[in-house]
Amino acid sequence: MSTLSLAPTPTVAMGVALRRAATIILLGLLVGLVTSIAAIGFTTAVYTLNDILLVSDYSRFRSDTPPLALQGLSLFIPMMGGIAVAVLIFRIDPRGRPSGPPDVIKAIQLQTDMPQTRSGLASTLAALISLSIGASVGQYGPMVYLGAMLGQLAARLRTSIPNLTAICISCGVAAAIAAAFNAPIAGLIFAHEVILRHYSMQTFAPVTVAATTGYFIANVVFEKTPILVVQSSSIPHGEEFILFAILGLLCALVALLYMRSILFAAQKGQLFKAYPIARGAAAGLVVGICLLTIPEIIGLGQVTLRFSTLEGAFAANELALLILGKIALTAFCLGFGFVGGVFSPALVIGALFGGLFWTILTASFSFALSDFSVYVVCAMMAVTSPVIGAPLSAILIVFELTRSYDLAIASMICVVFSNALAFRVFGRSLFDRQLKNQGIDLSKGRDQAQLTALRVIDLAKADTAVFAPSDTEEAVVSALKATGFNQGFLREPETGTFIGPISRSDLDPKASTPVRNKVHDIKLIFTNETNALQAMEQLENFVGDAVPVVDPADNRLLGVVTEADIIQAYLKMVTRLRQEENATL
Repeated sequence: MSTLSLAPTPTVAMGVALRRAATIILLGLLVGLVTSIAAIGFTTAVYTLNDILLVSDYSRFRSDTPPLALQGLSLFIPMMGGIAVAVLIFRIDPRGRPSGPPDVIKAIQLQTDMPQTRSGLASTLAALISLSIGASVGQYGPMVYLGAMLGQLAARLRTSIPNLTAICISCGVAAAIAAAFNAPIAGLIFAHEVILRHYSMQTFAPVTVAATTGYFIANVVFEKTPILVVQSSSIPHGEEFILFAILGLLCALVALLYMRSILFAAQKGQLFKAYPIARGAAAGLVVGICLLTIPEIIGLGQVTLRFSTLEGAFAANELALLILGKIALTAFCLGFGFVGGVFSPALVIGALFGGLFWTILTASFSFALSDFSVYVVCAMMAVTSPVIGAPLSAILIVFELTRSYDLAIASMICVVFSNALAFRVFGRSLFDRQLKNQGIDLSKGRDQAQLTALRVIDLAKADTAVFAPSDTEEAVVSALKATGFNQGFLREPETGTFIGPISRSDLDPKASTPVRNKVHDIKLIFTNETNALQAMEQLENFVGDAVPVVDPADNRLLGVVTEADIIQAYLKMVTRLRQEENATL
């Protein structure tokens, strides 16, 4: 008698693999296409609205509006923009806060859903308004989130491909970065370095396709102008690499000041959370005042960024003032209601600091240095990379923008020293610190982060080894035998109030007396807020069958959880992570 084998034949397995490969590559192409068009549309809308709303230097110079009216509009428009952003975030977004790259990282690392599409659209529109009226926030953060949101929508396709959501989100992020910087390799690496934080063959192909598509749409179809054009191609003085290392360390200090300022402003802004409209209006008023007094620090800073590469465009005192002003205004805008990223302002701050460093060196010493723009580019990436936690992406952006190997090496030295110092003092990135403030610590790896996000109440069994105080010893012993437990827990049937544990060894299997008098001291107890990582740490010296889970608010017994339940959850989670990291097409 022959046995029927259910294992797929090599031909069938190859067919399945080819279909999966074709599907995820087509999805990468689709997500890359839609994301790049959306990203370019977003930036085009920002620049257009900057001109319409008389925020850009060009529109203000060409405008025939009377000076007094122009000054009034410079205050009124940002104030109305601040109010509009407050209404969008606090009235339309159900969470009452904007969405951004930290939400994308959280969704991927904890394998949870991103915020609702409604929240994402509200945040994107709020970012568009913020950038349009001149708020000192970045465009790349909203573009990254927009790409991730579009990727998540594409992942709703009904297919059996594992890890599809993570793949599609990564495709959207890669396409957004590639389109923003005309840098497809940087887009590919950014998705793995910042979002996925691991490498697998399953994600490599579709993310590469998405990044390449984003670059093609931006560079070939729309002929998008690079954010920076640098002519220098060589570092003639080898001893300057020591200076690049010093510059990197100084850039780390600037990045630390920038990140701590943002966190400080966010903390202070929470004090006025109950008054979102007033807070938004006040933030807009500050932006308007800066527009009238120091226009170089408002908005995206594209003009300032381009001027910063020109030797002599700013004096040393002007550079210092612009650096401090840009840091302060960006922190204030983000902390007090405006929505946007941290990438673009960091680029401007870094570029200005690089120019300041070169200016001070040339004024203080007589030795020859490389071109002014070399130090600008190096510092720009050395300040930005610790902020977003992407040193490799920063180096590749330099290489893809300049096509200069020497400049990429110089930037690499700066980025290495900057990230080394910033990482020790602050952590991996501003995004990680913002997540840590939400109770999500990614510094110890994905497995511990997911254990922290998993509550033991989700593993608890409601009725296992749980009895009423009126139950007889005989009945309890019989029930414990059937379940294999040596320990039970008593709760009041009407209120659910936890009374305490009972031990099978203390009970008489033939007695008909209630077990209420057999309660003994509890050795370990979990609450409904205890996470799986905390539980594993507390179980180290625990001896027993199970641990009760109690609501501390009213002392209700919610269920019991065994050590085996927690270990099985951990092993299942680790297996899933390793499968994802080692997955192929």
